[in-house]
Amino acid sequence: MIYQLVLNTNPDYTRAMKENYQISHLSKLPKWRRPEALLILMAIAMPLAFSVWSALLNNFVVEIIRFDGLDIGILHTVREIPGFFAVGVISILLFFREQTLALLMLGLLGLATAATAWFPHLSGILTITLLSSIGFHFFETVNQSLQLQWFSKEEAPGKLGKLMAIGSAATLIAYICIIFGWDKLNLSFNSAYMLAGFACFLLAVLGYILFPNFKASIPQTKKMVLRKRYWLYYLLQFMSGASRQIFVVFAGFMMVEKFGMDVQQLTTLYLINLILNICLAPLIGRAVARYGERNALAVEYLGLALVFFAYGGIYLFGWGVLIAAILYLLDHLFFALALAIKTYFQKIADPRDIAATAAVAFTINHIAAIFLPVVLGFLWLASPFLVFCAAGILAVFSFVLAIRLAYIY
Repeated sequence: MIYQLVLNTNPDYTRAMKENYQISHLSKLPKWRRPEALLILMAIAMPLAFSVWSALLNNFVVEIIRFDGLDIGILHTVREIPGFFAVGVISILLFFREQTLALLMLGLLGLATAATAWFPHLSGILTITLLSSIGFHFFETVNQSLQLQWFSKEEAPGKLGKLMAIGSAATLIAYICIIFGWDKLNLSFNSAYMLAGFACFLLAVLGYILFPNFKASIPQTKKMVLRKRYWLYYLLQFMSGASRQIFVVFAGFMMVEKFGMDVQQLTTLYLINLILNICLAPLIGRAVARYGERNALAVEYLGLALVFFAYGGIYLFGWGVLIAAILYLLDHLFFALALAIKTYFQKIADPRDIAATAAVAFTINHIAAIFLPVVLGFLWLASPFLVFCAAGILAVFSFVLAIRLAYIY
């Protein structure tokens, strides 16, 4: 009995319970058990939880909890705190494989999403949002690292575009269920969150059970990495996080607060956006591979600058909901080009730095998220026009940085 207990708690015995495969030696595995298949499964699972959470959030907090612009800013600040501390993933990787940690965090995201509507008050929604955010941000940190380790430099842009399209397709299915099930199936915020969250959790469990452990060809550094030659990558991550944060917090909120969109109308807008992403994401990946990261990012940031200034025009000139909806769709398409930041780093990075730098970069990406939502939440109460003008200025500065890429590598 004692011998059996010791054997079962021995790390070598535990590892032996699960198959281990080098990334460079996968010919014995069927395609459905290879690394790309696991990335596809995770690309399906994460949006099922996160997209439903975000699609219903603005209506949930406005209709049920009665949020104003400052409240939504506070909520998103809390949501971004785990992103700021994503660098802590490096320490966790001393005890867990990246693959295992990704699936654990995916499961946490699913369970927290399922419980979102159980706490319809400010303190409750802040607490459950913090938990779901830990799952989301730590998962995304490791997931991005695995993508860059498991795909070659040549295939990465196309494969990343494919994963984006698959994630968009999963989100599309979730949104269709919301649109057609909200009235016909009498869905509520609680039932929708529970269905989406538990589906994500189940897929995370299946990912752990069905797939072996994949070993990267090059061992990863298990300590924080800050290198001078990555400075432009760090700065691009910071600016990207700042611009996207303004969009995530205030663009959807504007649709509900200013134009009075209900759940079905807002989800329909998301649905149209997803159809565009499914069709265009693989093309975007191939375009990055063909035209290079510099051109892709320059187009993204110039387009975002124009869109953000046009958002301000909605408040300045009184443009209607149709213009706002078109700008919202364009916003998403331009953000899709951000995959070029990943492939740019893959090209300049020491392969051993990918996991550690992914964690550091995720923290840098979220620095602005700690203070921007609250600061701009106060500004929103005075002038939404100024909030979007600030976003436009950030996008212009990002465009200047993108042009700089031509002289770095």
